[in-house]
Amino acid sequence: MRSRRVPRCAIIVAALVLTGALAGCDDETPIVPGPGPSKVVVDTPELRELKATTALADCAPGPGGGALPDITLPCLGGGTSVDLASLRGPLVLSFWYAGCEPCKKEMPALEEFHTTYGAQVPVIGVDFIDTYPGSALEELKERGVTYPSLADPGGELQQFEEFAKIPGMPTMFFVDEAGTIAFQRSGGVDSADEVADLVREHLGVAL
Repeated sequence: MRSRRVPRCAIIVAALVLTGALAGCDDETPIVPGPGPSKVVVDTPELRELKATTALADCAPGPGGGALPDITLPCLGGGTSVDLASLRGPLVLSFWYAGCEPCKKEMPALEEFHTTYGAQVPVIGVDFIDTYPGSALEELKERGVTYPSLADPGGELQQFEEFAKIPGMPTMFFVDEAGTIAFQRSGGVDSADEVADLVREHLGVAL
């Protein structure tokens, strides 16, 4: 079943709710525009130079035929853009942004999970509604993150029902083999073991 777009009025309400949720994460919360194309550029020569100093993997499309929304997101700091509809699981999508302290705290756990189990269950970040891509790359570099991260600075994903109700950051989406979201988890995790348990429970993968 293909993704359905959320009515415009519902998108506006969701954006206002998400603004409040993000405000609880950090005092430097970026302004949340209405969902749609953003003027924030996440691929510039300067950002590519910064990304080259990190250990981040390039973003890569999936095999295709998935059930996620048919929308293409750029790779944070340059690289290969990815149509979400090409992605199929099992995989974990991690929504975060640079100013979110709980996001920073869970990154080491996600990185450990990625290092240990990434061949079976990849982790893909999504720098979501973030007007500071340079700061985002600095945070990933500081924490030694190697899994790739897409970027949605304008919150375009909010127009799709799968991503219209995100209570706060960080939020993880567990995507099954059909490319369908099997489970959504907000609030962060403390360890790679916790992520592994969620994958076993909701994606049925034997790790």
